[in-house]
Amino acid sequence: MSQSDTRSNLERVLESGSFAVTAELGPPKGADPAVIRRKADLLRGAADAVNITDNQTAVVRMSSIAAALLAQQAGVEPVVQMTCRDRNRLAIQADLLGAWALGLRNLLCLSGDHQTFGNHPGAKNVWDIDSIQLLKILADMGDRGVFANGEEVEGEPPRFFLGAAENPFAEPYPYRPFRVAKKVKAGARFIQTQCIYNMDRFREFMARLGDLGLLDKVYVLAGLSPLKGPGMAKYMRDQVPGMDVPDDIVDRMVAAGKGIDDKAERSKAFRAEGIRICIEQIQEVREIPGVAGVHIMAIEWEEAVRPIVEGAGLLPRPQPLPGAAEAG
Repeated sequence: MSQSDTRSNLERVLESGSFAVTAELGPPKGADPAVIRRKADLLRGAADAVNITDNQTAVVRMSSIAAALLAQQAGVEPVVQMTCRDRNRLAIQADLLGAWALGLRNLLCLSGDHQTFGNHPGAKNVWDIDSIQLLKILADMGDRGVFANGEEVEGEPPRFFLGAAENPFAEPYPYRPFRVAKKVKAGARFIQTQCIYNMDRFREFMARLGDLGLLDKVYVLAGLSPLKGPGMAKYMRDQVPGMDVPDDIVDRMVAAGKGIDDKAERSKAFRAEGIRICIEQIQEVREIPGVAGVHIMAIEWEEAVRPIVEGAGLLPRPQPLPGAAEAG
């Protein structure tokens, strides 16, 4: 089978030059497949592919590969997230051979949050390899047909559409573009960024990628997260390392609820403002050279994705080619 036969829908959208949309689907802290199907219903047709998180923030949830298959069966193309925190290279390679056999085609390689952030703080981190090494292993499996130890993969090698994450706002700032360069060299074809609220700093980051000649080698999807209220905005500004939330964003969220005494109506006003801000952010990032799409991380608020995408004028999405969502 040729490589072109196994391209994912996301890969085809990006290669076509269309402004891509990805979103995030968080698996449940349980084994109920109906949760995945309900979220898939909310996201189907609103995004070209949907990230399935892997024990996000080190909290135990349904397996990303199992949830990805359920999402794919529900008509949503998944991006399997794989962290190096929970598995060694043996387990990762074995799991991803299985993912390819199940027809999963997009893969986001992550190191993973430290286990002390999650609900099993006494767990032992693995980190046998890091995200850059994982990218290289998967690129070699696809391009050269070999495992990490150099042995040949039997049969058709898995050729995932490989992605990585990057945070333009984590210190040291000057190092972040070079880290992207390392990931591209290792095999990343697309980059999804951390949540962007400081547009000026993001423009600087993109300009640096351009200076390094990376924008012709990798698709950059700007990460955006709609705010649910001023409390979330303040928490992300003050408590989350590596986040950069300007005060004017926080002030705008606070102002959205002023004069509204009813709690439910105030919450509704906060969320509506969060969606408006996200739509404006999409319009801003579309003007930044090198931005190939957006990655919307609604964080257990999948209902917000379609109004955001619609409000930004990004519907309808390019029609998936036959077989793209159920490749394999």
